[in-house]
Amino acid sequence: MAISLQVIYPISEGKAFDFDYYTTTHFDLVGEHMGEHMDSMLVTKGLAGGPDVPPGIFAVATLVFKDHDALNAAMAAAPPVLADIPKFTNVEPQMLIGEVIS
Repeated sequence: MAISLQVIYPISEGKAFDFDYYTTTHFDLVGEHMGEHMDSMLVTKGLAGGPDVPPGIFAVATLVFKDHDALNAAMAAAPPVLADIPKFTNVEPQMLIGEVIS
């Protein structure tokens, strides 16, 4: 069964997010260190929290893996990716690991 890892970057006062670095440098690190274990990756930039509501999230990265073994292998390779996070944001990301049901 496919497994997803979502990395969520919530917006709060005093927090910043460098989308240029995220898309041009961090994505490459994810691919270099975790890519061989992933089936796909989707990144969503927050634009709104609803009609006329500012976004509550900078971005959500969704990484999809074939199974738990692939996720575990990717996480074992992830330390350089995790160490890179402070280079583009001062947000403490939230993570959600889940079973892909659709």
